[in-house]
Amino acid sequence: MSTGFSIFVTLGTILSMVGFFLLLYMNRKIENPGETTGHNYDGIEEYDNPLPSWWYWWFILTIIYGAGYLNYYPGLGNFQGIGGWSSVGALEQDQVLADAKYGPIYAQYRDYTLDELAETPAAVKMGQRIYASNCAVCHGADGKGSFGFPNLTDEEWLWGNTDEDIHTTILGGRNAYMNGWETVLGDDGIMEATEYVLQLAGREGVDTELAAKGAVHFGTFCIACHGADGKGMKIFGAPNLTNEIWLYGNSRSRIAHVIRHGRNGVMPAFEQRLGKDKVHIVAGYVRSLSNP
Repeated sequence: MSTGFSIFVTLGTILSMVGFFLLLYMNRKIENPGETTGHNYDGIEEYDNPLPSWWYWWFILTIIYGAGYLNYYPGLGNFQGIGGWSSVGALEQDQVLADAKYGPIYAQYRDYTLDELAETPAAVKMGQRIYASNCAVCHGADGKGSFGFPNLTDEEWLWGNTDEDIHTTILGGRNAYMNGWETVLGDDGIMEATEYVLQLAGREGVDTELAAKGAVHFGTFCIACHGADGKGMKIFGAPNLTNEIWLYGNSRSRIAHVIRHGRNGVMPAFEQRLGKDKVHIVAGYVRSLSNP
Protein backbone atom coordinates (compact mmCIF):
# COMPACT_ATOMS: atom_id res chain seq x y z
CA MET A 1 0.00 0.00 0.00
CA SER A 2 1.07 3.61 -0.40
CA THR A 3 3.03 5.37 2.36
CA GLY A 4 0.18 7.79 3.09
CA PHE A 5 -2.40 5.03 3.43
CA SER A 6 0.03 3.00 5.55
CA ILE A 7 0.40 5.93 7.98
CA PHE A 8 -3.39 6.33 8.08
CA VAL A 9 -3.90 2.65 8.95
CA THR A 10 -1.10 2.66 11.55
CA LEU A 11 -2.32 5.78 13.33
CA GLY A 12 -5.93 4.64 13.19
CA THR A 13 -5.05 1.29 14.78
CA ILE A 14 -2.83 2.73 17.52
CA LEU A 15 -5.21 5.57 18.39
CA SER A 16 -8.11 3.11 18.57
CA MET A 17 -6.24 0.98 21.10
CA VAL A 18 -5.32 4.07 23.14
CA GLY A 19 -8.96 5.16 23.01
CA PHE A 20 -10.11 1.77 24.28
CA PHE A 21 -7.69 2.01 27.21
CA LEU A 22 -8.80 5.55 28.11
CA LEU A 23 -12.44 4.53 27.95
CA LEU A 24 -11.78 1.70 30.38
CA TYR A 25 -9.64 3.85 32.66
CA MET A 26 -12.11 6.73 32.87
CA ASN A 27 -14.93 4.34 33.70
CA ARG A 28 -12.94 3.25 36.74
CA LYS A 29 -13.18 6.77 38.19
CA ILE A 30 -16.66 6.99 39.68
CA GLU A 31 -17.18 9.90 42.07
CA ASN A 32 -20.26 8.56 43.85
CA PRO A 33 -20.23 4.76 43.72
CA GLY A 34 -23.42 3.12 44.86
CA GLU A 35 -25.71 5.84 43.52
CA THR A 36 -28.13 5.16 40.69
CA THR A 37 -27.92 6.65 37.23
CA GLY A 38 -31.60 7.57 37.34
CA HIS A 39 -32.48 4.88 34.80
CA ASN A 40 -35.28 2.51 35.73
CA TYR A 41 -36.29 -0.53 33.72
CA ASP A 42 -39.44 -2.31 34.92
CA GLY A 43 -38.63 -1.46 38.50
CA ILE A 44 -34.94 -2.37 38.18
CA GLU A 45 -32.63 0.56 38.85
CA GLU A 46 -29.22 0.96 37.23
CA TYR A 47 -26.36 1.71 39.60
CA ASP A 48 -23.47 3.95 38.59
CA ASN A 49 -20.72 1.49 39.51
CA PRO A 50 -17.40 0.81 37.76
CA LEU A 51 -16.65 -2.45 35.96
CA PRO A 52 -15.69 -5.33 38.25
CA SER A 53 -11.91 -5.58 38.62
CA TRP A 54 -11.66 -8.99 36.97
CA TRP A 55 -13.60 -7.73 33.97
CA TYR A 56 -11.53 -4.56 33.76
CA TRP A 57 -8.21 -6.45 33.83
CA TRP A 58 -9.39 -8.93 31.22
CA PHE A 59 -10.01 -5.98 28.89
CA ILE A 60 -6.55 -4.62 29.71
CA LEU A 61 -5.00 -8.02 28.90
CA THR A 62 -6.73 -8.07 25.51
CA ILE A 63 -5.23 -4.66 24.73
CA ILE A 64 -1.77 -5.85 25.79
CA TYR A 65 -2.22 -9.01 23.70
CA GLY A 66 -3.31 -6.92 20.72
CA ALA A 67 -0.23 -4.70 21.04
CA GLY A 68 2.03 -7.75 21.13
CA TYR A 69 0.24 -9.30 18.16
CA LEU A 70 0.63 -6.16 16.06
CA ASN A 71 4.31 -6.02 17.01
CA TYR A 72 4.99 -9.60 15.93
CA TYR A 73 2.64 -9.93 12.93
CA PRO A 74 1.93 -7.45 10.09
CA GLY A 75 -1.04 -5.25 10.89
CA LEU A 76 0.25 -1.70 11.13
CA GLY A 77 0.28 -0.54 7.53
CA ASN A 78 3.47 -1.57 5.76
CA PHE A 79 5.19 -2.71 8.96
CA GLN A 80 5.91 -6.42 8.47
CA GLY A 81 6.25 -7.32 12.14
CA ILE A 82 9.34 -8.58 13.93
CA GLY A 83 8.28 -12.18 13.28
CA GLY A 84 8.67 -11.76 9.52
CA TRP A 85 5.44 -13.69 8.87
CA SER A 86 3.49 -13.23 5.65
CA SER A 87 0.65 -15.10 4.02
CA VAL A 88 2.77 -15.60 0.89
CA GLY A 89 5.61 -17.04 2.95
CA ALA A 90 3.23 -19.36 4.79
CA LEU A 91 1.78 -20.53 1.48
CA GLU A 92 5.22 -21.16 0.02
CA GLN A 93 6.23 -23.13 3.11
CA ASP A 94 3.09 -25.26 2.84
CA GLN A 95 3.83 -25.83 -0.84
CA VAL A 96 7.37 -26.97 -0.06
CA LEU A 97 6.05 -29.43 2.53
CA ALA A 98 3.36 -30.65 0.14
CA ASP A 99 5.90 -31.12 -2.66
CA ALA A 100 8.15 -33.11 -0.36
CA LYS A 101 5.23 -35.32 0.68
CA TYR A 102 3.38 -35.74 -2.61
CA GLY A 103 6.15 -35.01 -5.14
CA PRO A 104 7.25 -38.67 -5.44
CA ILE A 105 3.66 -39.67 -6.29
CA TYR A 106 3.68 -37.38 -9.34
CA ALA A 107 7.32 -38.14 -10.20
CA GLN A 108 6.62 -41.86 -10.69
CA TYR A 109 4.77 -40.98 -13.91
CA ARG A 110 7.48 -38.67 -15.21
CA ASP A 111 8.62 -41.03 -17.98
CA TYR A 112 5.13 -41.96 -19.19
CA THR A 113 3.94 -40.67 -22.54
CA LEU A 114 0.65 -38.79 -22.56
CA ASP A 115 -1.09 -41.75 -24.19
CA GLU A 116 0.21 -44.01 -21.42
CA LEU A 117 -0.99 -41.56 -18.78
CA ALA A 118 -4.40 -41.41 -20.45
CA GLU A 119 -4.64 -45.20 -20.07
CA THR A 120 -3.57 -45.20 -16.39
CA PRO A 121 -6.64 -44.75 -14.14
CA ALA A 122 -4.68 -43.48 -11.12
CA ALA A 123 -2.89 -40.85 -13.21
CA VAL A 124 -6.16 -39.79 -14.87
CA LYS A 125 -7.79 -39.27 -11.45
CA MET A 126 -4.87 -37.13 -10.28
CA GLY A 127 -4.93 -35.15 -13.51
CA GLN A 128 -8.67 -34.62 -13.18
CA ARG A 129 -8.25 -33.09 -9.71
CA ILE A 130 -5.48 -30.79 -10.92
CA TYR A 131 -7.59 -29.84 -13.94
CA ALA A 132 -10.65 -29.08 -11.78
CA SER A 133 -8.60 -26.72 -9.59
CA ASN A 134 -6.73 -24.89 -12.33
CA CYS A 135 -8.32 -25.34 -15.76
CA ALA A 136 -12.05 -25.95 -15.40
CA VAL A 137 -12.84 -22.29 -14.78
CA CYS A 138 -12.04 -21.56 -18.46
CA HIS A 139 -12.34 -24.87 -20.28
CA GLY A 140 -15.33 -26.16 -18.32
CA ALA A 141 -15.65 -29.15 -16.00
CA ASP A 142 -16.16 -31.42 -19.02
CA GLY A 143 -13.35 -29.83 -21.05
CA LYS A 144 -15.70 -28.63 -23.78
CA GLY A 145 -14.80 -24.99 -23.33
CA SER A 146 -17.11 -22.03 -23.75
CA PHE A 147 -17.26 -18.77 -25.69
CA GLY A 148 -13.65 -17.78 -26.37
CA PHE A 149 -12.14 -20.86 -24.69
CA PRO A 150 -11.06 -23.94 -26.68
CA ASN A 151 -12.83 -27.28 -26.53
CA LEU A 152 -10.32 -29.88 -25.33
CA THR A 153 -12.44 -32.90 -26.27
CA ASP A 154 -12.33 -32.57 -30.06
CA GLU A 155 -9.55 -32.95 -32.61
CA GLU A 156 -9.03 -29.24 -33.27
CA TRP A 157 -5.82 -27.89 -31.69
CA LEU A 158 -4.71 -24.31 -32.31
CA TRP A 159 -1.16 -24.95 -31.14
CA GLY A 160 -0.82 -28.65 -31.98
CA ASN A 161 -1.56 -31.85 -30.07
CA THR A 162 1.76 -33.65 -29.81
CA ASP A 163 3.10 -34.37 -26.32
CA GLU A 164 5.57 -31.53 -26.74
CA ASP A 165 2.91 -29.11 -28.00
CA ILE A 166 0.58 -29.75 -25.05
CA HIS A 167 3.42 -29.51 -22.53
CA THR A 168 4.58 -26.22 -24.07
CA THR A 169 1.08 -24.79 -23.95
CA ILE A 170 0.48 -25.64 -20.28
CA LEU A 171 3.99 -24.84 -19.05
CA GLY A 172 4.49 -21.52 -20.80
CA GLY A 173 0.95 -20.44 -21.61
CA ARG A 174 -0.11 -18.97 -24.93
CA ASN A 175 -0.71 -15.48 -26.29
CA ALA A 176 -2.81 -15.28 -29.44
CA TYR A 177 -3.36 -12.02 -31.25
CA MET A 178 -5.33 -11.01 -34.31
CA ASN A 179 -5.33 -7.48 -35.68
CA GLY A 180 -8.52 -5.55 -36.12
CA TRP A 181 -8.95 -4.63 -39.80
CA GLU A 182 -11.64 -1.96 -39.59
CA THR A 183 -9.37 0.96 -40.50
CA VAL A 184 -7.73 -1.00 -43.32
CA LEU A 185 -10.77 -2.61 -44.95
CA GLY A 186 -13.63 -0.31 -44.02
CA ASP A 187 -17.22 -1.47 -43.73
CA ASP A 188 -17.42 -2.82 -47.26
CA GLY A 189 -14.14 -4.69 -46.96
CA ILE A 190 -15.23 -6.23 -43.63
CA MET A 191 -18.44 -7.48 -45.26
CA GLU A 192 -16.53 -8.92 -48.23
CA ALA A 193 -13.92 -10.66 -46.06
CA THR A 194 -16.69 -12.09 -43.90
CA GLU A 195 -18.41 -13.54 -46.93
CA TYR A 196 -15.18 -15.17 -48.09
CA VAL A 197 -14.59 -16.74 -44.68
CA LEU A 198 -18.10 -18.19 -44.80
CA GLN A 199 -17.29 -19.56 -48.25
CA LEU A 200 -14.12 -21.18 -46.89
CA ALA A 201 -16.22 -22.87 -44.22
CA GLY A 202 -18.54 -24.28 -46.87
CA ARG A 203 -21.54 -22.27 -45.73
CA GLU A 204 -24.57 -22.24 -48.02
CA GLY A 205 -26.16 -19.04 -49.26
CA VAL A 206 -22.89 -17.14 -49.63
CA ASP A 207 -22.83 -14.05 -51.83
CA THR A 208 -20.22 -15.22 -54.36
CA GLU A 209 -19.61 -11.74 -55.72
CA LEU A 210 -18.74 -10.37 -52.28
CA ALA A 211 -16.74 -13.51 -51.50
CA ALA A 212 -14.63 -12.99 -54.63
CA LYS A 213 -13.70 -9.51 -53.43
CA GLY A 214 -13.10 -10.88 -49.96
CA ALA A 215 -10.66 -13.41 -51.41
CA VAL A 216 -8.48 -10.52 -52.53
CA HIS A 217 -8.46 -9.06 -49.02
CA PHE A 218 -7.70 -12.49 -47.59
CA GLY A 219 -4.76 -12.99 -49.94
CA THR A 220 -3.40 -9.56 -48.97
CA PHE A 221 -3.89 -9.43 -45.21
CA CYS A 222 -4.88 -12.83 -43.80
CA ILE A 223 -2.88 -15.40 -45.72
CA ALA A 224 0.28 -14.86 -43.63
CA CYS A 225 -1.34 -16.39 -40.54
CA HIS A 226 -4.26 -18.47 -41.81
CA GLY A 227 -2.48 -19.90 -44.83
CA ALA A 228 -3.40 -19.86 -48.50
CA ASP A 229 -6.01 -22.59 -47.95
CA GLY A 230 -7.41 -20.98 -44.79
CA LYS A 231 -6.55 -23.99 -42.65
CA GLY A 232 -4.52 -22.01 -40.16
CA MET A 233 -0.93 -22.25 -38.96
CA LYS A 234 0.10 -23.87 -35.69
CA ILE A 235 3.11 -21.63 -35.24
CA PHE A 236 0.83 -18.60 -34.84
CA GLY A 237 -2.10 -20.36 -33.20
CA ALA A 238 -4.15 -19.21 -36.18
CA PRO A 239 -7.41 -21.19 -36.42
CA ASN A 240 -8.62 -23.30 -39.30
CA LEU A 241 -11.32 -21.33 -41.12
CA THR A 242 -12.54 -24.20 -43.27
CA ASN A 243 -14.50 -26.05 -40.60
CA GLU A 244 -17.33 -25.11 -38.28
CA ILE A 245 -15.25 -24.97 -35.07
CA TRP A 246 -15.30 -21.34 -33.96
CA LEU A 247 -14.13 -19.95 -30.63
CA TYR A 248 -16.18 -16.77 -30.88
CA GLY A 249 -19.26 -17.93 -32.73
CA ASN A 250 -19.94 -18.73 -36.40
CA SER A 251 -22.73 -16.34 -37.34
CA ARG A 252 -22.11 -13.73 -40.02
CA SER A 253 -22.23 -10.93 -37.43
CA ARG A 254 -19.79 -12.72 -35.10
CA ILE A 255 -17.28 -13.31 -37.86
CA ALA A 256 -17.54 -9.70 -39.00
CA HIS A 257 -17.00 -8.53 -35.41
CA VAL A 258 -13.78 -10.55 -35.14
CA ILE A 259 -12.44 -9.25 -38.45
CA ARG A 260 -13.39 -5.70 -37.55
CA HIS A 261 -12.00 -5.56 -34.00
CA GLY A 262 -9.54 -8.44 -33.79
CA ARG A 263 -9.01 -10.71 -30.81
CA ASN A 264 -6.57 -11.17 -27.93
CA GLY A 265 -6.42 -14.64 -26.42
CA VAL A 266 -4.30 -15.33 -23.34
CA MET A 267 -3.70 -18.57 -21.48
CA PRO A 268 -1.56 -18.23 -18.33
CA ALA A 269 1.59 -20.26 -17.78
CA PHE A 270 1.41 -22.98 -15.12
CA GLU A 271 5.05 -24.05 -14.77
CA GLN A 272 5.69 -21.96 -11.66
CA ARG A 273 2.31 -22.76 -10.16
CA LEU A 274 2.23 -26.52 -10.71
CA GLY A 275 5.73 -27.65 -11.57
CA LYS A 276 6.66 -29.92 -14.46
CA ASP A 277 5.50 -33.20 -12.91
CA LYS A 278 1.98 -31.94 -12.20
CA VAL A 279 1.82 -30.34 -15.64
CA HIS A 280 2.74 -33.71 -17.11
CA ILE A 281 -0.07 -35.38 -15.18
CA VAL A 282 -2.69 -32.83 -16.21
CA ALA A 283 -1.44 -33.01 -19.82
CA GLY A 284 -2.17 -36.74 -19.70
CA TYR A 285 -5.68 -35.95 -18.48
CA VAL A 286 -6.16 -33.49 -21.34
CA ARG A 287 -5.07 -36.21 -23.76
CA SER A 288 -7.64 -38.54 -22.20
CA LEU A 289 -10.37 -35.94 -22.85
CA SER A 290 -9.55 -35.74 -26.54
CA ASN A 291 -8.89 -39.46 -26.94
CA PRO A 292 -11.33 -41.29 -24.64
